[in-house]
Amino acid sequence: MTPVGPVIRPIILGGDIGAYGSARAFHEAYGVRSVVIAGVSTGAVAHSTIVDHRVVPGIEDPDVLVKAVREVAEEYPEARSIVLASADWLVRTIVEQRHRLEDLVVVPYVETDVLDLMTDKARFTALCAELGVPHPRTVTVRAGLVRAADVDLAYPVVVKAASTAEYHHVEFAGKKKVEVAATPAELEAILGRIAGAGFGGELVVQEFVPGGDDEMAAVNLMSWPDGAARFALFGQVLLEEYTPGALGNSVAQITGPSEETVENARRLVDHVGWRGFANIDVKRDPRDGVYRFLELNPRVGRSGYSVTAAGYNVARMYVEAFIEQVPREGFTAGKTEHLFTVVPLALLRRYVQPKEWRRVRELVRARAVTNPLYYRAERHPRRIAYLTIAMLNQFRKFAHHHPGTGRGWGGLQDPMNSVPV
Repeated sequence: MTPVGPVIRPIILGGDIGAYGSARAFHEAYGVRSVVIAGVSTGAVAHSTIVDHRVVPGIEDPDVLVKAVREVAEEYPEARSIVLASADWLVRTIVEQRHRLEDLVVVPYVETDVLDLMTDKARFTALCAELGVPHPRTVTVRAGLVRAADVDLAYPVVVKAASTAEYHHVEFAGKKKVEVAATPAELEAILGRIAGAGFGGELVVQEFVPGGDDEMAAVNLMSWPDGAARFALFGQVLLEEYTPGALGNSVAQITGPSEETVENARRLVDHVGWRGFANIDVKRDPRDGVYRFLELNPRVGRSGYSVTAAGYNVARMYVEAFIEQVPREGFTAGKTEHLFTVVPLALLRRYVQPKEWRRVRELVRARAVTNPLYYRAERHPRRIAYLTIAMLNQFRKFAHHHPGTGRGWGGLQDPMNSVPV
């Protein structure tokens, strides 16, 4: 069948699960292979039928990145190329270098000033306060310049870099995306380690919102080029990563409705004229039942495929908005309940709360569950072997890093292979 409309050429930077999820969305919507560019070969995209995986050493250098993207776009000048990124620092590089790309490639991101405002956690929290959006009490500090005694917050507190992209370039032993300090002495030690690593950027120290993984959630939004959100979908987290480098990443969530939280998220992105995809992390405070807003990620992240899995294809929205420039009136809040997971169901049985496990079982019975890595189009034996090992490795990782002991197996066999993905 002859394709209708422009030929789409997706170029995706980064080789993680989020990159693969975006590639899968484009393949499902348009039957195209995405070019995935990463600094190293990664299991999530290696040996994939739907991915043309290009390893480009030194991609951290903007000149190298621009050259790689332009070379891919020039291979098929008749196609409409669009570039996406699966990490904050890659998004920032694309935005800063857009003047060197836009003659060949669609760059579906906001300008630098808006990116700075919304991805800096200190400024994001200030915007929440301005708009009356619930958020934790927050203090902004610089490691080495502020003592714990100067931080007027109730403990425990959460410590994280205001700019994830800036913090990406700092390395030191024991580095974590997010730190939790139970006492002023622990906060002092954390600030000392970060200062010793030479990080001079801002840190946000926030009052800890109590509750486990199942109090976490995310709102994924898509805004059109006119700066107005046209779609959003809420997802309740069931389980998060606990390895230091990936702490807080969702590995399983259930999508569905949450009107007030979605409306608050929409107000935030519409206020600044956001364009493209946004993922906003929130946490429900069990003391009052209110979802407090934590931060915005300017991209389709690791769990971004949850939107596509729920029936709202992200790739199709990107193409309609930024390539075909199809106007979309009004706003749609997704309501579909669907389980997204990148870990085996047996592992969820071990670690999620009983009431949430009952929801998982209901969705499994309804065949409303997706692991994005399992895709019928994939047939390469080495990829199948990788997925088998990767899923088994999840049990080892959680046994080593998860703070709980798990709730036991209950004799359950993992039904994932019997569920359509």
